[in-house]
Amino acid sequence: MSNVIQLLPDHVANQIAAGEVVQRPASVIKELLENSIDAKASRIQVVIKDAGKTLVQVIDDGVGMNLTDARMSFERHATSKIKLADDLFSLRTKGFRGEALASIAAIAHVELKTRTEEDEVGTCLKVEGSQVVSQDPCVTPKGTCISVKNLFYNIPARRNFLKSDNVETRHIIDEFQRVALAHPDISFSLTHNGNELFQLPVASSRQRITNILGGKTNEKLVPVEEDTEIVKVSGFVGKPEFAKKSRGEQFFFVNNRFIKSPYLNHAVVAAYEGLLKEKSYPTYFLYLEVDPKSIDINIHPTKTEIKFDDEHALYAILKSSIKHSLGQFNVSPMLDFERDAELDTPYEYKDKEVRVPEVEVDRNFNPFQNESSPKNNYSGGSTGYKRDRQPEWESLYSGMQAETETEVDVRQIEFESEEVTGNLFGAKEEQTEKSTFQVQKKYIVSTLKSGILVIDQHRAHTRVLYEELLKNITVSSAVSQQLLFPLRLQFNHHEVEMLKEIKESLEQTGFIFSEIKKDEVEITGIPTLISESEVEILLEQLIADFEKDVPDNGFSQTDLLAKSLANSMAVRSGTLLNSAEQQHIVNRLFACKEPALSPFNKTVFTTLSVDELDKKFA
Repeated sequence: MSNVIQLLPDHVANQIAAGEVVQRPASVIKELLENSIDAKASRIQVVIKDAGKTLVQVIDDGVGMNLTDARMSFERHATSKIKLADDLFSLRTKGFRGEALASIAAIAHVELKTRTEEDEVGTCLKVEGSQVVSQDPCVTPKGTCISVKNLFYNIPARRNFLKSDNVETRHIIDEFQRVALAHPDISFSLTHNGNELFQLPVASSRQRITNILGGKTNEKLVPVEEDTEIVKVSGFVGKPEFAKKSRGEQFFFVNNRFIKSPYLNHAVVAAYEGLLKEKSYPTYFLYLEVDPKSIDINIHPTKTEIKFDDEHALYAILKSSIKHSLGQFNVSPMLDFERDAELDTPYEYKDKEVRVPEVEVDRNFNPFQNESSPKNNYSGGSTGYKRDRQPEWESLYSGMQAETETEVDVRQIEFESEEVTGNLFGAKEEQTEKSTFQVQKKYIVSTLKSGILVIDQHRAHTRVLYEELLKNITVSSAVSQQLLFPLRLQFNHHEVEMLKEIKESLEQTGFIFSEIKKDEVEITGIPTLISESEVEILLEQLIADFEKDVPDNGFSQTDLLAKSLANSMAVRSGTLLNSAEQQHIVNRLFACKEPALSPFNKTVFTTLSVDELDKKFA
């Protein structure tokens, strides 16, 4: 039998490794940014074209590399960060495996320009598919400039898995923000297709958060500070009233590295117990500093997951520090046993004697005596006040007898009708035959010839609104109600860009946008089916749905928009409906094209036949 196990060629091994490290253009951005930070750069520029599919360029002013280091940087498992296996447990840098540049060079055209401060000229390397094409001296400023072109050019199947430019750009912005938030002491910029998306100067953590998410974010943040032997916690959490419908603004940083930790996220949510509305998520930007020996960051290829030695202690410290901050800044009630100095008696009052307040009273004053009595004249000491003559109470009824002499026929008086003629569905409830009734404020029950019909009111109304919205968006026949005063809503840069993408579809449902700024949206018209107070909640839910399920084309965008709006606008379980409203939902439901299923493919109604009822009583 011949040998069947053999070594893989280097280019095949590199492409397999690239599948773990480089999943999309955003992965390239993350790895190159981390390399620039490890190179002690103070200013980093990111330039992308066509959402990174055509070009990803990262320019820094770090220490740079000489000719030998530049060649070695593209070799697999070549790194300057570690030398021994024990170094893995004392890492202070971002990259340490030596796989990033080798993996990127295996699936793209890479051009590297770098120069150290000591060298007079720099080095220019061009690598295509792990092969060095050229190596020349060049004139370049101190630092490193890496250009990654034509990503996945030699793996067409992987390139086909990439999403639309809008989706890939969103992922790039997410990775860019994570790195920028972790390093406010470094200046960052991001440019896409010649348009500057971010220009972030060196700032404090709070200023960096505000620069990324918008100026109104500052007033929503509560600082968190706690220093223990196990961990040092710093950062900010959001006030409960500004909780989001999505998890977008939740950031954990351990030793200035962004991580994802459901366990620690649970600790944050537990600290907000009793303060958040249902299906709302708090905003937080928390920076944890721990001993590198107590964590293992080598458990995931993307290094976004970390294993802690003592998770239970971290959980307790994080939860208590957030609860303390929320209570300290009067966001949540708490007992404070510390003395309030403002309630103390001023020091200069210590020698003053106690004085009884003096009250002057005219003991001869009687308001019920006649004006003719001399005692009624009150000249209150030095005030010289004299009561004005008041008419006697009998005078109030003078002339009444003359007015009542004329008899009035009460039967001829017409009273204003108190009957309420308006109705939500344009019909009087008395004229509606009561053929439906509601169970547990959740189900509508109606009778059939063969039995009974049970309808889920929320799913039924969602189906009705979904088909109506879908028709409005495609036919552009929606009706809008004008607002007396424009509605101004605050969103971060990422959310505003998402609203711009679906602005046209939203306008076809009845929204009217007068102005869309960098972190503010002004609305002058809304659909007739919703109230002004529901607009912000509805748009937040819409953005959350789009973040979870990002559509690739126009049809998917329209469908998702109609689903999200219908789900938000539909009557909820627990809403009491009168007979007319129940009947309206039933009639509209069975006028739909697909009444049996909700837009999310869930059962809307079920029937119970007489035979099935008979079996229950058999």
